[in-house]
This record gives sequence, C-alpha cells and structure tokens, in this order.
Amino acid sequence: MSEELLFCPLGGSGEIGMNMNLFAYGKPGLQKWIIVDIGVTFADDTVPGIDLIYPDPGFIIDKKDDLLGIVLTHAHEDHIGAIAYIWPKLQCKIFATPFTALLISEKFKEKKIDIKPFLKIVELNGTLKLDPFKIEFITLTHSIIEPNGLKIETPVGNILHTGDWKCDPDPLIGKTIDSKRLIEIGKEGVLAMICDSTNVFSIGRAGSESDVRKSLLKIMENLKKKILVTSFASNVARMESVFYCAEKTGRQISLVGRSMHRIFKAAKSCGYLKNVIDPIDPREAKKISREKIVYLCTGSQGEPLGAMTRISKNMHPDVFIEKGDAVIFSSKIIPGNEKKLYKLHNSLVKDEIEVISEENNFVHVSGHPNRDDLKDMYNWIKPRTVIPVHGEYRHMVEHINFAKEMQVPNSVKVENGDIVRLYPGKNPEVYDKAPSGRLYLDGNVSVEEDSQSIKERKTLSENGILDVSIVIQDKKTNIKTKISYRGLPVIENEEFLIGLEEQINKTARTFSLNNKKQETNIIDSIKIACRKYTKEKTGKKPVTNINLIRT
Repeated sequence: MSEELLFCPLGGSGEIGMNMNLFAYGKPGLQKWIIVDIGVTFADDTVPGIDLIYPDPGFIIDKKDDLLGIVLTHAHEDHIGAIAYIWPKLQCKIFATPFTALLISEKFKEKKIDIKPFLKIVELNGTLKLDPFKIEFITLTHSIIEPNGLKIETPVGNILHTGDWKCDPDPLIGKTIDSKRLIEIGKEGVLAMICDSTNVFSIGRAGSESDVRKSLLKIMENLKKKILVTSFASNVARMESVFYCAEKTGRQISLVGRSMHRIFKAAKSCGYLKNVIDPIDPREAKKISREKIVYLCTGSQGEPLGAMTRISKNMHPDVFIEKGDAVIFSSKIIPGNEKKLYKLHNSLVKDEIEVISEENNFVHVSGHPNRDDLKDMYNWIKPRTVIPVHGEYRHMVEHINFAKEMQVPNSVKVENGDIVRLYPGKNPEVYDKAPSGRLYLDGNVSVEEDSQSIKERKTLSENGILDVSIVIQDKKTNIKTKISYRGLPVIENEEFLIGLEEQINKTARTFSLNNKKQETNIIDSIKIACRKYTKEKTGKKPVTNINLIRT
C-alpha cells in the first residue's frame, strides 16, 4: 500500500481559538506524526467555574510512539496555552523560536516540569528535519513577535501552514513578511495551503502597527491628565509604541498586571525593546503628577480580574483613576466580550473618565489578514488546494468562496476531527473522522464536556440547593427537621419553611421510620416531595440533599 499524507485539525476549525493541527506521512498504520500548535480557548459564563478549554488529545496520545514532536508557530495562548496540560501525556520534543520557547518554559516552570531536555530552539527562518518531514520557519507579521508560517516538505509535496499572519509593511519590531521566500515556495509548488480565515469578511488591508503608533501619539499629545492604556500584553510592538508615546509626550510609564510584566521581561531577554525608557514601579508612580504618567495595563477585554477592571473599581492598591483622566482601549473588542467590556466602559464614563477605543478613534489594527492581504498570499503561493482554518464555519465557507475567486483548483472544508487525505488521490478530501472534543480545566483537573462536576455546577447555578436534615428519635414516630437553602427566590422565608416541613412530615408518616431497610425509599420520597413543593412555590427544582439521622 502506498504512502499517505494526512492533515487533521483537533482544534481551531469551526472556531477561533484552541488551535491544534496534526500532519502525518507514511503507509497506513505506519505513519509518522507531527503536531502544529497546541492552544486553548477561554470559557464564557455558560460554563461556571471553568477558565480554560483545550482540544481533547486522545487521538494523538494513542499514536505518541510515532509522534515526532510539537512545532509551534508563535506564542499566543490560542496556539501554545494547552502545552503544559497536554505535553505530559506525550513526552515528545517541542520546537519553537526563542521568544515562544521562553514563554512556554515559564509555563512548565509553573507546573514544576523540567522541559529543557525536550525543548529545542529554532532560529528565525531556521529549518528542522523530522524525517520524513523537513520544516522551514518562514517569517511573517502578526500581533506578536516571531510569528512563523511553516513550509512542511514531504516526499510527495509541500504544504504551507500559515499560522496567524497579516501583511504589515512596517511592523516596528521584527522583520516584514518574507514575501521573497513565499514567492520562491510558490514556484516550488504547494500541494496544499492551510490558511488563517479570521478576517476574510474584512475588505482592504489589516493595517500597520506604525500607523497605530502615529495615531496614539496624536491622541496622547492632546490629553492633559493621567493616561491609562490597556492592550493585549502579547502585542510587543503596541507595548513599544506606548513607551515611545510616553517618552515623546514627556511622561513616565508604569506597567500594571502580571502578564504585562512577564511579556516585557521576556521580550527584553530576547533582545527586543532595547531603546525604550525604563518603566517605573506603580508604587513609585503614585508620587508623579497626573499629567506626567502613563500606565500600560492588562484587562483590555474587561476581564473581571484584569488590572483595568480592578482600577475602575478602586480595588488596585497602587493605581487610582479620577475625573478627567483618560483610558485608551488599544485592542479589538473580541466577539463574546462585548457585555463585560461595555460594562467597564460605562462604569468609566459614569465617573467622567474619557474612554477612547476602536469605536471612536484609530487605536488598533488586527493581526489577521484582510482580503487584500489574502490576495497577496494566494498570488505568492498559488496553492493547488486550500484548507481554511482559524475561523468559525461562516468564515471558512467565505474563505472557500474567496479561494474560488482566486482560481485555486481545490478547496476542502473541515471541522475538528476531520482527516484529510492530501495524497494520494486526484484531489484532497475528507475521508475519515478522528475522535475529537474539548477538555475543560476544572480547578487543576481536566474533565470532559459532559463531566458530572460541570453538570452539577450548572444545575446549582440555575436552580440553587436545598439541604434537609431529618432526625429520627428512637421508639418515636415524630421527627425533627433542619432546613437550609441557597439560591432559591424565596420571598416569605418562614411561610416557605413551614410548608416544606409539613410536606416532609406528611411524606415521612407513610413509612415505618424505625425500619432501617426502608431508609433509601424514605430519602427518595422526601426528596421528591421537597423538589415538588419548591417547584410549586419558586419555579425552581433545586439540587436536594436529604440527611437521615438516627439518635
């Protein structure tokens, strides 16, 4: 049987975030595998108690003896955030450029895992040989330093995996997109391009970081009191722009938020941010007059624990905000975050603080390709097949329509778990399905989507809890009850408790309470009676716990 070249996304297809992609080559059953990226997504309010979600790696764990390594395109959390949770089950080599390698090293340190023997640093524009794959890192531009596309060379053809990218003619930090090398790769022939779909609906170009810097400087020159800028900590070019604007406007700068300090330190240690002024400690910044300080903060998406939210609520120990100050939200409003972000905006405006965001000024550009950027990539690469990823279904379908406009011969629409045979065959196609799904980080334990802990917590959040202790005294038919509840919309507490106690007594009298063999039936019947009564009075069917105590 001939060799096969396969592609399988376990995350990031049909969604934006949680990227994890597999490539395989070899005879069926004897293939060698690589993983490209291994990211997380963030939970919303529909999953109480959960912060991180990541792809179920079960399919590749079963093949770990044939896994050659994990290759990382860049250091955003939706591409590296799951690595410390999944890697211990794989125990394979990890390949990354210096900045990405430094950030994942810190993740493993937090888990007290020595990753040094397994972590291999790849220089920018470097190559690595993972037989039968030869992988070349191609410099791109994005909203983080050291973003890479991957040319994956195999015995039967080349694949270009773009990762996240855009065309930025002046990214401020790092080199411009290596269009010369991409044109060369296109001339060599590309069997398939796995491509970012995030901004496929957006016309024109994504824009340049240098244009944002110019706009930020104009804005900050006109602000006379305290300035707070909040942005994604990972956007080092934006960070440098805020430092630049602070210096140009005669202000000191202070970093606020753990992630901001972590990224600043990592970027400096990798040779970036060489010419910026030194930030001052927030405790020292309190001594500086309002018109001479800029704070660069985390929390640009209105995160409840982010520095910006804490500052707005006067909960931060060192940073205060007053009437007349200004907050610049130098970031995109990510879909799904509108509610909490607008709540933060409204809170600031109510306190007579000026709010500047992408809605009323030019303070942000995306890190993903708009349609004109995509046109450039297609003209450079001229792939025989395109497989859109990094998008919801509507993005990927539109991307396929766009690829047809660009006269790409073939396209494949995929969802997580689809196994695409790129070779052999006349045209690549989905031919099988791998087990796929999501794992939820519940505390420090990974659980499945339908885990009992998540189901119970959802039920508790929706219906409350009722706890009943029933004391049965020896040789007596009467009982004593103690009732407590949480999360029930009870208006008349005394009336509710009296009625519930009557239902408990009424149900208990139908049993011989001294017959221990009937305890299970007693508990079940009282539970049903309590839930029925509570449903009638409140409209809720709470989680109900019955404790039967004999004295």
